[in-house]
Amino acid sequence: MVLSILSAQNTVCFEIESNPNTNAPGLGEFTKYVNVLDVIGIYAESSIPDAKVLHAAAVAAQLLDNDEDGVIDDQALQSVLQSADVAMPIFTSEWSSAADDMMDNFTGCASAALFNNEIDPSATGYWGSDASVEEILHTINHCGHVELYPSAFGLQPNSSLLTAAMDVARGGQFINHPGTYPDNAWYHYDDTTCDYECMAIEYLYWAIVTNMGILADEATCSGIANEWEPCTPELLQSTDTLIYNLITDTTYQLPQLAPDGNYCPPEAGVDNASVPENFELFPAYPNPFNPTTTLRYDLPEATKVIIMIYDLMGRDIKTLVNHQQKAGYKSVVWDATNDLGEPVSAGIYLYRISAGDFHQTKKMVLLK
Repeated sequence: MVLSILSAQNTVCFEIESNPNTNAPGLGEFTKYVNVLDVIGIYAESSIPDAKVLHAAAVAAQLLDNDEDGVIDDQALQSVLQSADVAMPIFTSEWSSAADDMMDNFTGCASAALFNNEIDPSATGYWGSDASVEEILHTINHCGHVELYPSAFGLQPNSSLLTAAMDVARGGQFINHPGTYPDNAWYHYDDTTCDYECMAIEYLYWAIVTNMGILADEATCSGIANEWEPCTPELLQSTDTLIYNLITDTTYQLPQLAPDGNYCPPEAGVDNASVPENFELFPAYPNPFNPTTTLRYDLPEATKVIIMIYDLMGRDIKTLVNHQQKAGYKSVVWDATNDLGEPVSAGIYLYRISAGDFHQTKKMVLLK
């Protein structure tokens, strides 16, 4: 079931639910929740207006499903985000107890946050008014693209196409803030607390939204010139050919169209036109495998889903899924790492699904 929320600015086909994960570490103080395409959970405090919660959900959906056909554009990205347990928190303020709790205890991926005064559904992504596009894009890039395509979007020096392009854009490779950038630099972010990896994720954001045309008005170009100069799609293409070629490369399926805060595709919230008749967990494929395998499962109804990896001694290895999901045909990828991101040794592993009253366990073999 989806709920269509209509206002003067937005049509959003999502449902705000009570937080289904109040017992999860770092999520206990949120009361509002939206499941965005089964890959991002929007978590909001009780004081956040529903319109702002739904706005964040719509923006996230449009960035993931840029053609708005109800299906995430990059299916590999979908699997990575599901495995990462991605959350987009919305706090009343930076001093809220929910912010402290999440920072101290959350074990999933939440690389950015939104605050109540940063969200404006009437000015989607507009610089200085609505931070939703920026913070949600940071989250998708950091939790998803960096992990999925490290040679393209890795954040370490000399690690990727992204950082190679950034070193050119900054006029040199500066591990720490240089104080003063060279005259030939066009990306000169002035936050001295932002380290090299932070600079890289910000650079990726600037490039993507520039290509979308979000920054192209005269007032915005003037306001950001101290940090970012090529503020129009035309300037980006002619000035920074390396990053332009990267973000428009169809291999990575990055969003090209600017979100407008309206999201209501024909099959919104449903993975396929049909829904399975029964719960089912399928054999891992490939099996044996090295280094990744895909676990498919069917959900005939919306329910809380937990998929865990165990060793033969019954010890927890990794939590792949732990959130509410809508009915549909699902899959998740295991990359042979544990909850700390460390590679595990070769051997036999068990994977177990718990979905409502349905529980099933199967075996798989990791080769090295």
